[in-house]
Amino acid sequence: MSAAPSSQPEPASPSAPVPAPLPDTLDVSARVPLLALFLSAAGWLLIGSVFALIASIKFHAPGFLAGSGWLTYGRIYPVSTNLFLYGFCVQAGLGVALWLLGRLGQTTLAQLWLVGVGGFLWNLGVIAGVLGVLDRASTGFEHLEMPGYAAMIMFLGYVLLALCGVLTFHQRKLRELYASQWFLFTALFWFPWIYSTANLLLVTFPVRGVVQSILDWWYSQNLQVVWLGLVGLAIVFYFIPKLSDRELHSRYLAVLVFWMLVLLGPWGGIPNSAPVPAWLPVASTISAVLLVTALIAVALNVYRTIGCVALAAPGNPSLSFTLFAVAAFIIAGLMRAFGGLLDSTQELQFTWFATARSQLHACGFFAMAVFGAVYWILPRIIGLEFPWPKLVRAHFWVAAVGITLLVLPLAIGGIVQALQLQKPNIPFTTIANTGLTFLRVSTIGDLLLLCGHLIFLGNLISLALKFYSVPARAAYMAATADLFKTVEAKS
Repeated sequence: MSAAPSSQPEPASPSAPVPAPLPDTLDVSARVPLLALFLSAAGWLLIGSVFALIASIKFHAPGFLAGSGWLTYGRIYPVSTNLFLYGFCVQAGLGVALWLLGRLGQTTLAQLWLVGVGGFLWNLGVIAGVLGVLDRASTGFEHLEMPGYAAMIMFLGYVLLALCGVLTFHQRKLRELYASQWFLFTALFWFPWIYSTANLLLVTFPVRGVVQSILDWWYSQNLQVVWLGLVGLAIVFYFIPKLSDRELHSRYLAVLVFWMLVLLGPWGGIPNSAPVPAWLPVASTISAVLLVTALIAVALNVYRTIGCVALAAPGNPSLSFTLFAVAAFIIAGLMRAFGGLLDSTQELQFTWFATARSQLHACGFFAMAVFGAVYWILPRIIGLEFPWPKLVRAHFWVAAVGITLLVLPLAIGGIVQALQLQKPNIPFTTIANTGLTFLRVSTIGDLLLLCGHLIFLGNLISLALKFYSVPARAAYMAATADLFKTVEAKS
């Protein structure tokens, strides 16, 4: 890949609100397909949040909605996770990726029908997979619970969407490559590789024994850390320079992060107590520790790029979302590294600490980065500002507080439980009951996230209605103009 300048095109004033200029040819070409992807992703996110809140309540109120087999914890929890990962993360991430590939390449999206058909198949697969899990057809593998028939539909939909991205990348007019393009182009190929491999070896032609667990850990690590990391960091390295009106401090630091994430990221995810050959957990811990270098590179690159402009973040919601995502990425990475390195007694992995870490990475890093990107992209492709800008800022604060109340209690509760597990005189039931207080607080975080996701969907729907109401009103007035004329005027 050829070298490129460290700056990103089209700088914007860091203190100004999200502008809504007249969309150019590049944005008009992507208007309808991207709007459909973002709206469907936001819808799945809201539905998944409802299931996540129900699952959280069931921990400290087991009788809640206990009369229906479809609403047992063993079904609604994987549904909430899959809706978040596949309904929202992958779909919204692909939408942002397609826009960035077109924008950075200064070209229109290639073969728009691929986006329409691919998005339809992807959402059809998500529907089939969710209904399958609710109807006891789950595969039983974490983050891969959707049955095989749904996975085939989703895989085909992803291939079509990724093909649009590859063709757009190929026909780019600006031949030099920016750092974000490295991450996005790799992500387009990464997901079909890991998804097809995991489904073939775990569902279609299942391997035996402990190899199943190793493959599931491998897939979860690649999806949550590598794929979400590639797309999320591509968003960060594009929008931080753009929103701060500065050049990216170092393209080479971004490339260093890219290679470390690709080479070291897939090795993690295997707990120290796993009944596997000893070198696998050791390699997993080493890779997590070495990834701290990537965290330092990201922090240094962002800090040197944005400088004191970060003080203007409250006036720019997209910048606020992006900076929060950077902080969450660094903290989650440190939790992953030092959690495995310092957990010599191996109790921490059996507590809520691991859940807090994964939630911080997925919700705090990736989701917040996507929110900031969508709030910046949609006004540009539609040519209108959001009807209620204050709701965009409200979404940020509700989401930020919700993520904090979700992650922090679980992390603290996990550490407390790990310390209690080291004392054999404390009954296990006492240790389990200790976590109830922290779980109740985390449920408040789930509730706030649900409110934030409702605001997000409402903002997107309001902008879409605002855009389509103008031509609809004009068409109505033109069609009914003669009806309101008097007889004298007609004659």
